[in-house]
Amino acid sequence: MAPRTTRQQSREPLTRQRVLHAAVGLADAGGLATLSMRKLGEAIGVEAMSLYNHVANKDDLLDGMVDLVFGEIELPVPGDEWRQAMRRRAIGMRLALARHPWAIGLMESRSTPGPATLRHHDAVLGCLREGGFSLALTAHAVSVLDSYIYGFALQEKSLPFGSPEETAGLAESIMGGFGDDEYPYLTEIATAHVMRPGYSFGDEFEYGLDLVLDGLGRAAASTSG
Repeated sequence: MAPRTTRQQSREPLTRQRVLHAAVGLADAGGLATLSMRKLGEAIGVEAMSLYNHVANKDDLLDGMVDLVFGEIELPVPGDEWRQAMRRRAIGMRLALARHPWAIGLMESRSTPGPATLRHHDAVLGCLREGGFSLALTAHAVSVLDSYIYGFALQEKSLPFGSPEETAGLAESIMGGFGDDEYPYLTEIATAHVMRPGYSFGDEFEYGLDLVLDGLGRAAASTSG
C-alpha cells in the first residue's frame, strides 16, 4: 500500500530525504509505473510543484532513490578480509533488491550517482585492492560479482513462484503434462530436488556466490604468486 497522508505528516517540513523516502515507499508498493510527481505529492500531503524545490526532475528523483538503496547495504571497512566482506555485501545487496525490486536494473544505470552510491563502490574497490587483488583482477571481480548478484535478483523476481509450496505445486503441474520417460532429467530434478520439503530457490544464491568467491580467491593467489 502507498503511504497514507495524515495531518501530522503534512505539517512536517518538506525535505529532500522525506521526498525520496516517500518515493521509495510508493515504488516498493506498486513499482515505478505507479510513481508520478502528482502521486508522490499526494502521498506526502503537498502540491506536486512543491516537490521541485527538492528534486530537479524525475531523473534526479530516481538518482536519489537508488542512492537510498545503496545506503542500506553494509559497506566493507578497512581491514576487512576481502572474501567475508564481499560475501556480506552480496547477501546484503540481494536482500536490498528483494525489498526494492523496482531497483533491479537501475542500480548501475545512473549517470549522476549520489554519495552513498559512490561510497559503496569505493569501499568495494578498496577492500579488493587492500586484499591483494591487482587492478585488473579487481575490475574482473566487481564485474562478475555484480553480474551474479543482479542476475540472480532479476531471475528470482521473475520466477512464477515464491514459497516452497508454490514451487512444488508448479513443478507438479508442469510434470502432469508429460510422461515420466519423456523428459527424464527434468523429472529427476523436480521429484528428487525441487519438490522435496523445504526447497527454496533462494538458497541457491549463497551456493553460487561461494563458487564465484572461490574462483576469485584462486585467481588472486595465482596473480600474487
